[in-house]
Amino acid sequence: MEPTAEVGVSGSSSSAKKRSRRGPATMQWVEHDILCVIFSFLGLFDLVRCSLVCKSWNAVINKSKLLQVLYCKLQGDSLGFSNTSSSQKSFNLLLEEIAMKHHRLSLQTGRLSIHQWKGHSVGVDQCRMKMGLILTGVGDKVIRLWSLDGYKCIEEYSIPDKAPLVDFDFDESKIVGLAGTRICIWRRNGNRSIFPSREGTFTRGLCMRYFDPEAVVGCDDGTARVFDMYSKKCSQIIRTRSGPITCLSLSDDQLILCGNSLGSITISGLLSDQRVGTLRSIDSTGIKTLCFNPSSHLVIAGTTAGYTSCWDLRTMRSLWEKRVSPNVIYSLQHLRNDKSTVVVGGIDGLLRILDQNTGEVVSSCVMEENIPSNSSQNTQGLIETKRGIRVPEDTIIDRIPRNARPPITCLAVGMKKVVTTHNGKYIRMWKFNK
Repeated sequence: MEPTAEVGVSGSSSSAKKRSRRGPATMQWVEHDILCVIFSFLGLFDLVRCSLVCKSWNAVINKSKLLQVLYCKLQGDSLGFSNTSSSQKSFNLLLEEIAMKHHRLSLQTGRLSIHQWKGHSVGVDQCRMKMGLILTGVGDKVIRLWSLDGYKCIEEYSIPDKAPLVDFDFDESKIVGLAGTRICIWRRNGNRSIFPSREGTFTRGLCMRYFDPEAVVGCDDGTARVFDMYSKKCSQIIRTRSGPITCLSLSDDQLILCGNSLGSITISGLLSDQRVGTLRSIDSTGIKTLCFNPSSHLVIAGTTAGYTSCWDLRTMRSLWEKRVSPNVIYSLQHLRNDKSTVVVGGIDGLLRILDQNTGEVVSSCVMEENIPSNSSQNTQGLIETKRGIRVPEDTIIDRIPRNARPPITCLAVGMKKVVTTHNGKYIRMWKFNK
């Protein structure tokens, strides 16, 4: 029996060596049938999330029709899933509805944790989030692109000398920035181009929005200037006949919404310089930030006096106006296709969740202090994990320590998450769990 034992040990050792050469075991080693069994225990929302993890999981879930089976159960359909275009449309709408429900409930009542890391050497006050990436900058001479996976810095872009970065945006292939009085384009491959001086120079720009193939710059002379990304020319100048343009938003149907320091929002057509209409709030203080919801056609704005206002763009009618903060609101945003909530941040440092339909504050959040935090490492250094808390609406804000609520200069909303900047070195990711 001893030789047999020796052979067994030798064979086992040989197999182990082969496995070690292939690297550690991963989920990709798990057989198709076993994955199907594992996935069958999940709910619809978690199953959708798993289908987005990688191509192999997506293939397993789609091939086994697990999503369709759950859909039929929810619909009470005993005949099975019909592969018609109308059924597929209903299926997609149901998935979106479930996702938005989870997002809304998480923002309103879910548990809250905060990941915080040092992102820049000096104050950073702008952020954007899309496609699993975060873009931050403005405070120093570098724009950084972060992965949501471990908050790793995956790309850096330097800003031209002596040109302060005012605003920026990005897509899958490039970063577009307003630097001084010029438009800069950073390709994701590292190449940078600047618009020629005869076409790229204009009076001082205060804000910028980018919707390929055009970038729109709001200027302090009350004009909105449209730049074509490919010809590198100013293709249009829209004169709003109002005060300096402090914030911008672009609609899917070629409309430009310009908020100004006089408290109104001018709406103009991108294909012409004709003014379509003007939205005015009861509060006459300046519009500091605004966003447009293409799903509900709502325009929501925040002012320097802490008011939020909402209009229906189809009727140009005011729906509600609430004072949600005693001080200036710097930023507000919502998840695309979310018709229920909007996230607001400003100088008082409270992260507020508002009901889009009424303007009521449904939750106010801050970081809990004096609680030991967990930590890990990313490419820039330490990532701290802290606990967030919800505070009652009647809380006296001045009693909350300032280090728990630094001013929120900018925010961006993702699925059950919000990223914020605070004109400091740190970036915060707020993660909500139902």
